[in-house]
Amino acid sequence: MITALVLSGGTGARMGGDIPKQYREVNGRTVLSYCIERLYTHPGIDAIRIVAARDWRDQIVEWLHREGWDEKFAGFSEPGENRQLSIFNGLTDIRVHGHEDDYVFIHDAARPLLTEQLISACLQAVTGHDGVLPVLRMKDTVYESRDGRTITSLLERSSLFAGQAPEVFRLGSYYEANKRLLPDAILKINGSTEPAVMAGLDMVMIPGDENNFKITTKADLERFGRIVEQGLRPEMP
Repeated sequence: MITALVLSGGTGARMGGDIPKQYREVNGRTVLSYCIERLYTHPGIDAIRIVAARDWRDQIVEWLHREGWDEKFAGFSEPGENRQLSIFNGLTDIRVHGHEDDYVFIHDAARPLLTEQLISACLQAVTGHDGVLPVLRMKDTVYESRDGRTITSLLERSSLFAGQAPEVFRLGSYYEANKRLLPDAILKINGSTEPAVMAGLDMVMIPGDENNFKITTKADLERFGRIVEQGLRPEMP
């Protein structure tokens, strides 16, 4: 079984305003709804669990029902102190009715340009592995600076990759990798794949999608709005 865990618990503080970015409307729909639609319509996703604050849950349930997407809905999980604790809460809930060899497909609500092709590529690549991570090759020259002011060293661009969501993990081993970081080390985790790497799990990389950007700023939201208005919602080549 493959359960999608959608992270929608953020407050969107960097964007400002009273409405978190994932609940802002673009072309009459919430940002969150765009990735939920992709997950619901993909045959490889069996269930969808959403990490969301309680204040937004009634509204989410209402539009899930209105759109006819509630068939795969498997409930809510509590947001954590940071992103990784939100993931751990979701993993804990999924394990109640899941099996250790099931997979969890982790995605950010603020990445609404998820494509069917990327979902399929992740699900195909994870077979025989503990997890899969889409990545982008670095195009720019990358420097290291230990003080934020001066250049310490030049990094080898050919061996550096930027990780993206979605990420897929074998449920049991990934849960244990996160559990070992409790209670404090998990608060220092920045990327979903970090616990897997730290635990020595078998992770495989696949090509990511440059269009699958995360909405963080107002400029990102405006960019997404232009894409939707123009009917471009790009698919991977």
